[in-house]
Amino acid sequence: MRVATTLLILLLALAPAKATEAGWALLRNGGHVVLLRHANITGTVESANFDIDKCATQRNLSDRGRQQARKIGALFAARAAPVERILSSRYCRCLETARIAFGKEPEQFAPLDPPPADDTARPAQIAAIVDEVRDFSGADNLVMVTHLEDIQELTGISPREGEAVIVEADGERLRVLGRIAF
Repeated sequence: MRVATTLLILLLALAPAKATEAGWALLRNGGHVVLLRHANITGTVESANFDIDKCATQRNLSDRGRQQARKIGALFAARAAPVERILSSRYCRCLETARIAFGKEPEQFAPLDPPPADDTARPAQIAAIVDEVRDFSGADNLVMVTHLEDIQELTGISPREGEAVIVEADGERLRVLGRIAF
């Protein structure tokens, strides 16, 4: 029994590493879309005076998050995963993750923002993201920096902060091709 338990623990520990390696293999070839959850942040809720144009009113990257974003960029470069285009939520934590990781200003893409309070607007927001993925035909990779809720709704999985999910369009949803944990 102990041997079986030990083997199971070892297999579970190796699974993320294998998934990460498979994800890098996909990205080296280019032509893929990456949903990247923003790096580690401070706090758990937005302030009551939240303003999309003022970072001081938002939850922002922690020191660990900035370090994580640097690691993401370094690994993209070291693993020869070319990035053609970067789209980002308008939230400061996503914009900063993209800037630090990739060293350039991302294009702001409002559908990558967290879900709106008005549930009737959500289907159009999700459709806009799926359309962007479906329409991408670049030779290198498209990175979309977004939030947990968007990735959950689009893929059914819950990535950690700073985790990348490689996707392709599959009807009205996205199909997961691989994942990379940083």
